[in-house]
Amino acid sequence: MNLGRVSSAALMASGLAGVFMPTKVAEALDLPATSGRGVAETRAGLGGTYAALGAWALVSRHPAARVAVGVTWLGAAVARLGALAVDEPETDTTYWAYLAAELGLGTAALASARRQGRP
Repeated sequence: MNLGRVSSAALMASGLAGVFMPTKVAEALDLPATSGRGVAETRAGLGGTYAALGAWALVSRHPAARVAVGVTWLGAAVARLGALAVDEPETDTTYWAYLAAELGLGTAALASARRQGRP
């Protein structure tokens, strides 16, 4: 499996976790879902969105699918870096691990799209 597919599968798995374990995902991200609406939003926004995008990229043969996955991961990384200055969050090992994963998986997906787009 190439790194672009790994990136897509990781995004899909992240989304499936959000769909099937929304409370655990919200807690892991320090986003307590304290109502049915909060759980539903976690399931839809952090679950369904990422699961669908990752799955589409896994079955698609178009480089644009990998680009979409890569830009999604890198967008999360940029927002996480910006949050350091704006929000001054308490950071722990998971915060930095998520950043590393976002940067690595985003870069891998874009590199895969570039290779895939060559004749």
